[in-house]
Amino acid sequence: MSRIELCAVTDIADGGSAGFQVTEDDVSHDLIAVRKGAAVYVYRNSCPHQGDMLDYPAGQCMDDTKTHILCAVHMALFRVEDGECIDGPCFGEHLAAIDTTVEGDAVFIDL
Repeated sequence: MSRIELCAVTDIADGGSAGFQVTEDDVSHDLIAVRKGAAVYVYRNSCPHQGDMLDYPAGQCMDDTKTHILCAVHMALFRVEDGECIDGPCFGEHLAAIDTTVEGDAVFIDL
């Protein structure tokens, strides 16, 4: 497992999201990060319904209320804190979470 500095907390608007592509051992990982206050949650940018990327436009995956992650393809809604689908075709399934820590203003992930 590799620890990688993903970004600064302030690179993600509070209540917003940002997309990242991280390469490790020649493997590319598409990720989506969501910020709620000082907390940052990172998931693989892939809807469990059919594997489509969540964001459209790129990096933007929050619903209009900025309270849930929204799959742009099938309109599934996911809780930010645990990635569980609470509405849509993959109800009860989860986004693939990435281990994330915040130290000061830096966001680190473990792949």
